[in-house]
Parts: sequence; structure tokens; C-alpha cells
Amino acid sequence: MLFVGFILCGVPLFHLTDYTFGVLIVALYFAMVSMSWNLLAGYTGQFSMAPAAFAMLGGYVVGLLDFHLHASLWVAIPLAIIGSGLMGLFLGGLVTRLKGPYLSLTTLSFAEIARVIISNSHEYTRGDQGLNVPTMIDDRLTYYYFFIALVMGVGLLIYFIMRSRFGGYLLAIRDDQDGAESRGIPVVDYKLWAFTISCALCGFAGAMYGSFSQLVSPEMGLLQQTGLVISMVVIGGIGSLTGPLLGALIVYLGSEWLRDIGNIQMIVFALVVIIFARFFRTGIWGLLLIQLNKKRLRKGVSS
Repeated sequence: MLFVGFILCGVPLFHLTDYTFGVLIVALYFAMVSMSWNLLAGYTGQFSMAPAAFAMLGGYVVGLLDFHLHASLWVAIPLAIIGSGLMGLFLGGLVTRLKGPYLSLTTLSFAEIARVIISNSHEYTRGDQGLNVPTMIDDRLTYYYFFIALVMGVGLLIYFIMRSRFGGYLLAIRDDQDGAESRGIPVVDYKLWAFTISCALCGFAGAMYGSFSQLVSPEMGLLQQTGLVISMVVIGGIGSLTGPLLGALIVYLGSEWLRDIGNIQMIVFALVVIIFARFFRTGIWGLLLIQLNKKRLRKGVSS
């Protein structure tokens, strides 16, 4: 992950336009959401369909506090994290006992309900017009480096979580939930905490995206956005730390390139997800690791 971040820091040497920097910043936003969802799906085995909805909620906490109370971003962003986490705690209390398609369907229903409520509450949210959000930094190059730092921070947080006993319990629950429960691990409690942390991180990503784009709207919570997040994680490498970051960069940049051809992004990425899910379950990052291990073995044999 740090190696990818190092490469990203060198991208401005190519003297890119502000538009290109904007595309890269949005890709880094999706990387944060993807990494947050991967904590839930890749490391805990809970397939939520609401990562984009929680990013939208985080963005709207910042937007509503600015629109109605003129609150500072330094106050609004922590409240966005807390608010998204509390909503995740509430929803998690309802869904963490569910398994299989029931958890996915419940979170999908929540995501659509949240989006429709925000879209129709014109007197508070201005509906589909969205809410303006104040910016933190005026220069896009500085914002680009700032988002790289945010992605690295989220990645390191997830890394330390997974290196702890808490993370070990999450992996045990993912691999064999019944076995983990039989060993005395409070499965529901740990799944609930993982759900809450994931939602809080998604809310943080949405709040930071809102401060960059200076606008939050119900489009942030569209099912298409969740589909992009899932495709990023699957293509990059589910259950890995670097995979979601790599997948977010490849998928979003590819999506922008396909935009010139026609609105066929979701069709293309759906087909790619099917191929990776069937034949390359470790994703691009897993394939890279396999190739590196093969080279090391060949060097070891030759020496």
C-alpha cells in the first residue's frame, strides 16, 4: 500500500491538468470507501450493499451543518464520522444476525430509503439540487496530496485493526462463524463493531469528498456507486489491504476513459467482476503477489 502511495506522490511530476487531478482525487475518495467496505466484506464476511449510502450520509451531515448552522468543517467532519458510525451501529444491530442474501437485501433497502428521504426532503436538504459544502483547500494539487495522506491514514488504521486480536477474531468469524462461536468468540458483537467502524469510515470519506467537490447530492448514494465500490474491491483484490486502493484507481480511471466511448461503464465492469470472481478470486493484487513469489522461487532455485 505504501508503495502505491509513493507512486501516486510522483504523479504530479507529469504536469497534469486540474481536471486530471480532480479525477484522481475522486478515485482516492472511492479508494477510501472501498477499503472501508473491504473491512466488512473482505475481512469479516458481511456483504453490505450500503457503502455509498453511508458515504452520502457523512457528506450530508457536513452539508446540513453548514447550510443550517454554518458550522466549521473542523466540527462537522468529526460529527459526520460519529453520525455515520451511530447509524451503522443502529443498522448493524438489525442485520448482523442475518446471513447470506438477507443481510444484503436489508442494507440495500436501507440505502434506497435513505437516498429517497434525502431526495424528497426539499425543505431541509434542497432535494436533488444538493447542498453546498465549504472547501478546506483551494489548490487541487495540495488537495491531491491531502487525499493521498487520508487514504494512507485509513489504510494504516485498517492495518493495525487487522493486526490486533480484534482483527484476528474478524478473520475467524469470516472463515468459520460457527467454529468461532463455539470457541467463545462473541460473534454478533464483533460483527457489529466491524459494521460500525466500516460505516464510520465511509461517512468520513463522504465528508471529505463533499469538502473537495463543494457539493453533496443524493447521487452519492445511488446503487451504481455501490456497484462501483464492489467492482473496485473484487477487481483489486478482496480481503487484502492494497487491493481496494489498486482497484479504485484502475476502475475509476477506466470508467473515465470509457465515458468517451459511451455510457457502458457498468456493463464492462460487471463483466470484469464476473471474470475475476470466477477465475481470479485474489484480484489484481493477488496475481501480482503470485508472480512475485514465482520470481523469488526461481531466484532461490538458480542460486
